[in-house]
Amino acid sequence: MKRILITGAAGFIGSHLCDRFIKEGYHVIGMDNLITGDIRNIEHLFHLEHFEFYHHDVTKFVHVPGKLDYILHFASPASPIDYLKIPIQTLKVGSLGTHNLLGLAKEKNARILIASTSEVYGDPLVHPQHEDYYGNVNTIGPRGVYDEAKRFQESITMAYHRFHGLETRIVRIFNTYGPRMRLNDGRVIPAFIGQALRGEDLTVFGDGKQTRSFCYITDQVEGIFRLLMSDYAAPINIGNPHEITIGDFAEEIIKLTGTSQKVIYKELPVDDPLQRKPDISKAKEILNWEPKVGRSEGMKKTYDYFKSLPEKELFKKEHKDFSTYTRM
Repeated sequence: MKRILITGAAGFIGSHLCDRFIKEGYHVIGMDNLITGDIRNIEHLFHLEHFEFYHHDVTKFVHVPGKLDYILHFASPASPIDYLKIPIQTLKVGSLGTHNLLGLAKEKNARILIASTSEVYGDPLVHPQHEDYYGNVNTIGPRGVYDEAKRFQESITMAYHRFHGLETRIVRIFNTYGPRMRLNDGRVIPAFIGQALRGEDLTVFGDGKQTRSFCYITDQVEGIFRLLMSDYAAPINIGNPHEITIGDFAEEIIKLTGTSQKVIYKELPVDDPLQRKPDISKAKEILNWEPKVGRSEGMKKTYDYFKSLPEKELFKKEHKDFSTYTRM
C-alpha cells in the first residue's frame, strides 16, 4: 500500500484530498496545526485503519516514521482574513515549512507536490494568465506576505528539483469553492452566501467589474491528482476558465438564495486583482484535464452545505473587520 503525507489536511482542499486518496486505496497521513484548519473536516476518517493524523506545525522539524511515496504540501493560510491576521506564520509556512517538507521528500525518496496559487501572478497585466507569465506583484503590500511566500515556495521547490533531482510538482490553484469552506473566512463565495443567509446586503468592493473564475472542489482535486501522477515538474494552472464579474456574481447569489438584499459597493482594496482567469492549455494537453462541474451545479451544492450548518456558525465572528483589504 502506498503512503502519502498531506499537510494542511484539516483545511478545505486538504480534507478533500484526504478523502480522494483514501478512496484510491492509499494509507493517508494527515498533518495540520489547526490554526486555520478544522478538525471536523476529517473526523469522519479517524476510524479508518489507513488514516492517521499528526497535530503538528510544519515550520518545525517534520518526522514521519516509515516509508513515504508522496507528499502533498497544502499547509498555508489561504484567505486574506487569515494571512493579514497571521502574516509571519504565513511567510514561515511558505519558506521554512516548504524547506522542511522538501528535505523530508529527499530523505524518503518521495515525490512532492507543492500547492501554489494564482496569486503569484499578482494583479496581472496578461489575461488570461498562463504559466510563462512572471506576474505583477507588490512585494511590500498587504498581500505580499502570501504572494511572496508562494513565489519563494515555487523557487525553492524548483531548486530542489534541479540540484537534488527531487521529483517535484507545482500546482497553481485558482479560486476554488465547495463544501467545507469556512463561512466567515472572507473569501467571496462564503462571504456572499453568509451575508445572504443572515439577511445582510451583499458587499462588493470596487465597481464590481473585476473578474474571478471559480473551480468546484472535485474538479480541483482531480486536477491535482493527475498532476501528481504525471511526469511534469514545471507549474501548471488548475482552475475554471469561465470568468464572471463580481457584480454579476453577487446577483447570481441573490437569485440562488432567493433573498431580496441589495448589493452595496465599497472602496476597492489595496492590490486587489482586477482580472483572474486561468489559461488551462497545459492542463488540457499534459494532464488531459479540464473542469466538468458548471458554476450553477457547484454553487447549489455549496449553498446547500452552508444552509445545513448550525445557526451559530452563521453568526460566528472569526476575525476583526478587515473589509479595507481584499476578498479572493
